[in-house]
Amino acid sequence: MKLTKEFSKGLIKENPVFVMALGLCPTLAVTTSVQNAIGMGMAATFVLVFSNIFVSLVKNFIPEKIRIPSYIVIIASFVTIVDLTMNAFLPEIHKSLGLFIPLIVVNCIILGRAEAFASKNNTISSIFDGLGMGLGFTLALIVIGGIRELLGAGQFFGMNVMSAGYKPILIAILAPGAFLVMGLLMGLMNLTKRK
Repeated sequence: MKLTKEFSKGLIKENPVFVMALGLCPTLAVTTSVQNAIGMGMAATFVLVFSNIFVSLVKNFIPEKIRIPSYIVIIASFVTIVDLTMNAFLPEIHKSLGLFIPLIVVNCIILGRAEAFASKNNTISSIFDGLGMGLGFTLALIVIGGIRELLGAGQFFGMNVMSAGYKPILIAILAPGAFLVMGLLMGLMNLTKRK
């Protein structure tokens, strides 16, 4: 029951993007398409889960004074694995995401979960927390990316879904469109929480 709670809180109740407003830089930058959203979400989820595992395993061996730098080294190690693996096996997505893959190192969701959760809980709970937060982040990226791709290009996952006469709303795939879509979704999420 406790593990289910740890997993599910990241999906809706404590969603990193829509509720806690964390990780907004990659959220706004890479959500021009669903494919980019899935790529970034899965990369961040991998790093989140494995950094949570390692932080929870070594938390008792790290001196208090070097706790945060140690967590960053752990996170950077997994980001390097993701970066090199994506470059080797998914070069198109790697090229599309560009600099935002290495910037996962400073994503406040990952460091925040390492500090607030993994450093205080056991490994199994930390895995479920990482999975829930990572999938919540991925879900948020997919929703934002899907709306922006649909409105801005008339496509979903690269396939045309709008009629031939559809005139794309260009602002949706530009930076202001990311703010508009995310802001409206955050407002909708807060509105539904009140009821």
